[in-house]
This record gives sequence, structure tokens and C-alpha cells, in this order.
Amino acid sequence: MPTLFRFLTVVGLAGGILYGGVYALAYLSDPKPRVITVTIPQDKLMRHR
Repeated sequence: MPTLFRFLTVVGLAGGILYGGVYALAYLSDPKPRVITVTIPQDKLMRHR
């Protein structure tokens, strides 16, 4: 039983650290918006029959 408890403790701590990292990236970072332009070739716009 102590081995199972130790395993669950390690998995719980690892999950908490990962969850905290995702939370920090989502709420504490401030990305700067920018304009993105993508050029599409003319032959990709035409329908082929």
C-alpha cells in the first residue's frame, strides 16, 4: 500500500505542476496581436472540373 500511495502522490504533484504551468501560460502571459497576411496561389482558387 505505501508504494501505491507514493505513486499517487507523485502523479498528483506532477499533475498539479502541469496544471499550474498551463494556468500561468493562459492567464499571466500577454501576447501582442499582429496582422498576418497569407498569399494563396491563383491556381488554388480556381475550381477544377
